[in-house]
Amino acid sequence: MALPFFYLTAYNPSETELTLDEDNSRHIVQVLRMQPGDGLRLTDGKGNLLTAVITEDHKKKCRVRIGSVVRRPPPERKVTVAISLLKNASRFEWFLEKATEIGVSGIVPLLCERTEKQHARIDRLRSILVSAMLQSQQAWVPEMPEPVAFSELLGRPQAGRRYIAHCLEAPRPTASLAEWRNRGDDRASQLILIGPEGDFSPKEIEAALENGFLPVTLGDNRLRTETAGVVAATLLCIG
Repeated sequence: MALPFFYLTAYNPSETELTLDEDNSRHIVQVLRMQPGDGLRLTDGKGNLLTAVITEDHKKKCRVRIGSVVRRPPPERKVTVAISLLKNASRFEWFLEKATEIGVSGIVPLLCERTEKQHARIDRLRSILVSAMLQSQQAWVPEMPEPVAFSELLGRPQAGRRYIAHCLEAPRPTASLAEWRNRGDDRASQLILIGPEGDFSPKEIEAALENGFLPVTLGDNRLRTETAGVVAATLLCIG
């Protein structure tokens, strides 16, 4: 049976014992009923994977002794999905969970001309990323900044390949994301833009193309924003 897996908000490699925060301590002691001598795993979401043993089962300040530390490399494919916030928060949160499980390196909440919801509880969204990372037994949590305006994102320097998925007939994308992914080095950093309900505006698409983004389709079907995000993440991370 796999050891229970928990998240560390900070990790100092010089430490051999740790005092866990109150939330983790309560879950370990009161929910899981773990005791001194029981093993568990911890990660800081930055590649460090720790195996530890409980030394003190305090419900607010559980103490553990570190047995081993393994350094896991980051995902080979550095994939970032910049996706519009959604009016329905639960649908956006579903996307965050699934994209993390798939293995994206970054998620950028995007504010577009047609984005209906302009604000988000970033602390809650990041906690969803952490939960999905733990559930899928990973040691890297996706990076996620505060919501970014579409024009601001275009102005940032971006390495690797960049795509914009849209459904407008003109200019109609001539290739699918799957076709582009198989061209060149599939280990290169990749960024894809996913628009809101109603798609990107023609002005936004034109600006993206002028900034070197490649127009792509995600297939013949019209997809919801969160579904498009998951499809894009799957093609780029797993493909």
